[in-house]
Amino acid sequence: MKHFKFGLLLFLLCAVSSVMAQYDVKANYDKQEVNIEMRDGVKLHTTIYTPKDKTKEYPILMQRTPYSSRPYGEDKFRRQIGPNKFLMEQGNIIVYQDVRGRWMSEGTYDNMRGYIPKKKRKESDEASDTYDTIEWLINNVDNNNGNVGTWGISYPGHYAAMSVLSDHPALKAASPQAPIGDFYFDDFHHNGAYLLSYWIATAVFGYDKEGPTTESWYQIPDIGTKDAYQFFLDIGPLSNLDKYYGEDNVFWQQLKEHPDYDEFWQERGLVQHMKDVEPAVLTVGGLFDAEDLYGPFEVYKSLENNSDNFNAMVFGPWSHGDWARLRERQAVGNVYFGDNLSENFQVNYETKFFNHFLKGEGEFDAAEATVYDTGARQWDKYEVWPPENATATEFFLGDNQSLSMEADAEFENKFVSDITKPVPFTEDIKVTFTPRKFMTDDQRFAARRPDVLVYETEVLEEDMKLSGEVLADLEVATTGTAADWIVKIIDVYPADAEDSEEMQDHLRMSNYHMMVRSEVFRGRYRESFSDPKPFVPNQKTSVEFALQDINHTFKKGHKLQIQVQSTMFPYIDRNPQKYVDNIFEANEEDFETHTHTIFGDSKIVLPVVK
Repeated sequence: MKHFKFGLLLFLLCAVSSVMAQYDVKANYDKQEVNIEMRDGVKLHTTIYTPKDKTKEYPILMQRTPYSSRPYGEDKFRRQIGPNKFLMEQGNIIVYQDVRGRWMSEGTYDNMRGYIPKKKRKESDEASDTYDTIEWLINNVDNNNGNVGTWGISYPGHYAAMSVLSDHPALKAASPQAPIGDFYFDDFHHNGAYLLSYWIATAVFGYDKEGPTTESWYQIPDIGTKDAYQFFLDIGPLSNLDKYYGEDNVFWQQLKEHPDYDEFWQERGLVQHMKDVEPAVLTVGGLFDAEDLYGPFEVYKSLENNSDNFNAMVFGPWSHGDWARLRERQAVGNVYFGDNLSENFQVNYETKFFNHFLKGEGEFDAAEATVYDTGARQWDKYEVWPPENATATEFFLGDNQSLSMEADAEFENKFVSDITKPVPFTEDIKVTFTPRKFMTDDQRFAARRPDVLVYETEVLEEDMKLSGEVLADLEVATTGTAADWIVKIIDVYPADAEDSEEMQDHLRMSNYHMMVRSEVFRGRYRESFSDPKPFVPNQKTSVEFALQDINHTFKKGHKLQIQVQSTMFPYIDRNPQKYVDNIFEANEEDFETHTHTIFGDSKIVLPVVK
């Protein structure tokens, strides 16, 4: 085992790039550290940066985080504070707080602590902790104007989303950015499948600390190799990972004990509570975010359907947290999208949003949904999302690798899923917590495998724009009793496509198979996420699931391709393909190779814009 300050790394990954104009925070801000008492007596460590200019009042911008409000000590300053450098330089009261049970705060940490709609007396949740913190701040911090905003990326984004349920009248604006919406559909699970590539982060969330501390109390396992594929293949069943995380890792035990979407996970979900919200909300997400894509889309949609507040969203061609990094060229992996896209967001959306709702300055007249077209390379503005002019169009998985407009229920496409040789999720050899670049990776390596089925259009004679939700409606069978189903949406580039500056040396953009979207569905949950069922061997069965929304133009001269497979390793854990009650308890002998069938009346429903 080796010490690795993983929480700090996660924070830095969500911070702005160091390539920015120098600004001396210490010369412009005063800093104080306080412990704010919650209604149940637990004290939360809170760091407050206040502008030295006391001639005017400022709103409070607050981030609550499990990743530390470092640096500790009133004489130690962050190099940058606030959501972005523009809000920092314009002057705001900036607050960071360690959530309960983390770092310098008291209490016991509860991962994705559930919201309690009707709290009794001293009952607390993240919404009440937010309320109690805001109440203290507006009554004790000088020169505040009585208005509060919250923001955060990833887990801090979850706390920002949770803040709108606090019902504090001073909270006027919140910007949940890549918020975790539900740990059963974000980060550690996708549609019931366990995301094995996030296993290494179990250390960050799983260990309790004894009391307030400025030092990391958890360790990241040293697995002794840079090859994650080989490591997890050699490990075998998930139960063999117990030697790295014992009973003292609470989160690992929770993952193992709750493989289904039971009450434990359901009560930790946030999305279902986004009702009757009053603060203005600007939800932000990355269209190539491998961690939290479900959360931002679902938070926005739930607010839109259940609240009458100001509610808008911005989705760009970003991986996790890219919008907070000021860099000129925006690329994800090998694919370049444009220049200064994050700066545009920070200046024209994030800064204007908070200034309008917290300071009453200027107008914030952004469209309901501002979404980047990742094929046409341009921003689109929509008054409703999904767009009303998108038509759900059925593409059937047909004979001879074709996408057809007609179903052929008699056609069968079979492949052998060798559980000892699962399909890799990337060609790269690495161990990573957040596999960022693979979200646009070249999929030629997968298309050339016999256990990946490929269907595609002819070369497009005109642009085809897809905007909105993608649905997979598969008719399948398996010789086993369990299987995963993975669908990928691919943009196949023409032979004369030019390389980007970011292109890996061993690849070329010529005939590049760009992954636009992918999603997995664990077949046992086809009827219910809380009530799994085995497949009946060789029986035709329906499996339906949604892929996350896209906004992508397949350009003239390109091809639209669909790939279907059953493994995507080690991004997703291996399904034994033999039904067991709990895959975390599966034995080596439970893992079986089986033949899967995709029938010709299987279809992908795409939102085609006319």
